[in-house]
Amino acid sequence: EQPVLEPVLPAPAEEQNGTDSAKAPKVNCEERNTTGIERFTLQILNVSQDLMEFLNPNSSDCTLVLFYTPWCRFSASLAPHFNSLPRAFPTLRFLALDASQHSSLSTRFGTVAVPNILLFQGAKPMARFNHTDRTLETLKDFIFNQTGIEARSDVAVTEEDWEGPLPSVLTKGIDWLLLFSVLFLAGFVMYATIRTDSIRWLIPGQEHEHQE
Repeated sequence: EQPVLEPVLPAPAEEQNGTDSAKAPKVNCEERNTTGIERFTLQILNVSQDLMEFLNPNSSDCTLVLFYTPWCRFSASLAPHFNSLPRAFPTLRFLALDASQHSSLSTRFGTVAVPNILLFQGAKPMARFNHTDRTLETLKDFIFNQTGIEARSDVAVTEEDWEGPLPSVLTKGIDWLLLFSVLFLAGFVMYATIRTDSIRWLIPGQEHEHQE
């Protein structure tokens, strides 16, 4: 867990002048048709679902994707604010995935810390949210500065947002991949140490073989 997001993707510097930022959005998003949609909510990908299946490379629509882990306290504190975003921006799409279950995606997009938020246009990552203050207001400002799309003013974090779909309560878990990696490295170092001729003299009894 790290409270500061790593700025891997080159996100353009935010404009000092709000008027200039509003005139020239950095990402021209194609807003989706909301006709017939009654409930605006984010979708959480399970371990068998691939993010690329939900992103259309031939489209210019925009999707905000959250990489999180259920045992990260920063992810849990962000959850209710991120849950409310689909209501604030009904013409955009919002996805979330457990980074520990999608390690290949984490490596691909440089999500070395969680929570990590990327703005995609089609299947291409365009900007990364890199503020430590992760609230509904800062998220709304980030989306507006990048896309020029204004949030609905009547949206606020509610009790339902604290309940889900993104969990705001920490769950205990073990990163088995990390544990296996540490054990593998420890075993390899121990094996290499024992087999290395240059340090055999450190092992009791080995110095006599050199003397003979």
